[in-house]
Amino acid sequence: MKILVTGAAGFIGFHLAKRLLERGDEVIGIDNLNDYYDVTLKAARLRQLEIYPSFRFIKMDLCDQDGIARLFTGELFDKVVNLAAQAGVRYSIQNPHAYINSNIVGFMNILEGCRHNMVKHLVYASSSSVYGTNTTMPFSVHQSVDHPVSLYAATKKANELMAHTYSSLYSIPTTGLRFFTVYGPWGRPDMAYFSFTKSIVEGKPIDVFNNGIMKRDFTYIDDIVEGLVRVVNNIPQPNSNWNSANPDPATSYAPYRIYNIGNNRPVELMLFIETLEKCLGKNAINNLLPMQAGDVTATYADVDDLVTDVGFRPNTTIEDGINNFVEWFKGYYLTRNK
Repeated sequence: MKILVTGAAGFIGFHLAKRLLERGDEVIGIDNLNDYYDVTLKAARLRQLEIYPSFRFIKMDLCDQDGIARLFTGELFDKVVNLAAQAGVRYSIQNPHAYINSNIVGFMNILEGCRHNMVKHLVYASSSSVYGTNTTMPFSVHQSVDHPVSLYAATKKANELMAHTYSSLYSIPTTGLRFFTVYGPWGRPDMAYFSFTKSIVEGKPIDVFNNGIMKRDFTYIDDIVEGLVRVVNNIPQPNSNWNSANPDPATSYAPYRIYNIGNNRPVELMLFIETLEKCLGKNAINNLLPMQAGDVTATYADVDDLVTDVGFRPNTTIEDGINNFVEWFKGYYLTRNK
């Protein structure tokens, strides 16, 4: 297949593109290579992809309406995986316009490209942050998610609504994936586990919010990619049992689906830090702080629908996942800089 992966220089986009290339797909990757975090890391990821002859990279912003339209018309993709977005909860408080441009306007351009060019399946990144103030756990895709607590979360919820509209109006099969705290090699430097590792190595304090009383459904990147690949292959069908008097938010009368991808085993933040300390062989200096605006105390994914529909449940242990990340971190940053 010919597959478009947006955000191909990003953490998840890079790993997904590599997996698709390894199985023999032709992959076109686009990314605007913005400086939200280290551009040299993005460039290093791209170098890993460019060794594959069936990969092409195009530097492009999702907000480039004409450019995106030309790309779709010229390439005629079989499937599209939209992972490009302005990420980060805290940054959405500081720079809200970046989220509207990338996550709303950009996603609109992707939807229009799919609409006019007979794309067989659009898979796109949503986020566990859409659960907002929900407290019933594990979080289920069949719950209402109408109370986000960050603009980032609101844009991801908006993506789900926009996708449903296009699935309903134009019968475009769309699948949204709510990712739960993805971590692993080649990860994002703005994520807590990455900054914790860097600070511990350098002997600097780490900021631990809500005094460490937090839980996260940390999900290893290989599990995320395995779920993604299976979902790409699984084109959603209309739910014949969908009831407008009692509407299911995760399915529809249209070819539309929402899944959680999480480890299904939330980990206490302090245990995560202790595991990181063991893998690094060095203790952290914890700077305990109150809760930060826009954050939530816990995430926990119900992944039963993912298991039922594509036969996969994330299963990488936190010990194995962190150890793999630490080994990559040492090789990429410490060995390289000697």
